[in-house]
Amino acid sequence: MASVKEKIGYALGDAAAGGITWKIMSIAFPLFFTNVYGLSLVDTAALMLIARMFDVFTDPIMGSLADRTVSKWGTYRPWLILGAVPFGLIFALLLYTPDFGPVGKRVYAYTLYLLMMAVYTAVNVPYGSLLGVMTNDDNEKNQFSSYRMVGAYAMGFITLFSFPYIQKAIGGTEQHQYAVIGVIFGIIAAAMTMACGLMTKERLKPLRSEKFEFRQFVDLVKNKPWLFLTSIGICTNFFNGFRYAAAGYIFQYCINGEVTFSGFIINYTVFMAIGEIVCMIFGGVSPAFTKKIGSKRMAFVWAAAICLVTSILFFLIPMDKEYIWLMIVVVILTSIGVGLYSPLLWSMYADVADYATEKNGMSSTGLIFSSGTMAQKLGGAVSGALVAALLGIAGATMTADEFGNETIDIASINDSVRNMIWMLFSIFPAIIALIMGFLAYKFPIKK
Repeated sequence: MASVKEKIGYALGDAAAGGITWKIMSIAFPLFFTNVYGLSLVDTAALMLIARMFDVFTDPIMGSLADRTVSKWGTYRPWLILGAVPFGLIFALLLYTPDFGPVGKRVYAYTLYLLMMAVYTAVNVPYGSLLGVMTNDDNEKNQFSSYRMVGAYAMGFITLFSFPYIQKAIGGTEQHQYAVIGVIFGIIAAAMTMACGLMTKERLKPLRSEKFEFRQFVDLVKNKPWLFLTSIGICTNFFNGFRYAAAGYIFQYCINGEVTFSGFIINYTVFMAIGEIVCMIFGGVSPAFTKKIGSKRMAFVWAAAICLVTSILFFLIPMDKEYIWLMIVVVILTSIGVGLYSPLLWSMYADVADYATEKNGMSSTGLIFSSGTMAQKLGGAVSGALVAALLGIAGATMTADEFGNETIDIASINDSVRNMIWMLFSIFPAIIALIMGFLAYKFPIKK
């Protein structure tokens, strides 16, 4: 029986990866690269697509490598312990804007982004795989998964809510603010990742093939539950990816800046942070909700239905600051659905890993959990790139400031661009929610 301390330790891993690095990369990076760092919409779209798509192919390799690791810390924990410092350091460097020319800055951004995706893979794939070797009790897996989501969303709330206040406290240029924020959150992410590796235990030994066998990849694509769940995972990250990337543009161009009530700042990070705290609460409720519904797949279907309805509701809200509280209410309702399905996804990956071990006679836990990270990056890559590309198609253009840095030309922000931004936060996610609900309904494992 795992202790509460160990479950908290496991939660710290996703608090670092999901609550800090991935949240900032998903929500702040599109606006950071176009309006602060100085990349064009085309460069930003290409950066987010190429770098993450490259990493999509490294994830299964990392999963297979992690499965064969042997150390005094176990199979998966050494990747967390030894990868913690590079994880935090590269993240900090990625938020630094070097004093280079356009070509040099482009090379720096692409290089650091590729490195960040590589180290994220090296830490996060083994982290996800830990769930398969900490316990063989299905109920306890759900508890670990729930703790994980609560940790990710609680830290996500802290990260996003504090963002504008930290910026104001730092002062100076936006480039300086982001650089200091990178150092602060990089140190915290590294410490949490290290703590996760040291506080958790690997109780089960995977039935592994010590030598690399291509057959594992063949078995994987023949695994029907894996195909369904990977498609669902891609959809969940499309859903979040569109919303996170569009949030900054909503405040910048649809409602014309942050809203302040009696000193309380509501900007795009705080706006999404409110949803994070709701996700945290309902991530904790998810096991009881699943038990009430009777199965993981049907609980997922109901959660997807909530996301579908509330995303459509957001589209109907007028594009005006006067309706900010109505927008917040709808974001809260959407976050109920996200909070309910998030722990289910990782618990279902554990079920798929168990199914594969029983069917094939050897463990491919790391390989299967790597597909969760792969889905995250594929969904985030395509959605993030599409946001930048679709804004360009809608009519947004770039202009250079007095220092030669490119930024979106405010004169190009017309009704077509604003409507596209609004749809990227509402209609596009609604379509994705419909698809992932259908896939969950058809998921073959009926637990």
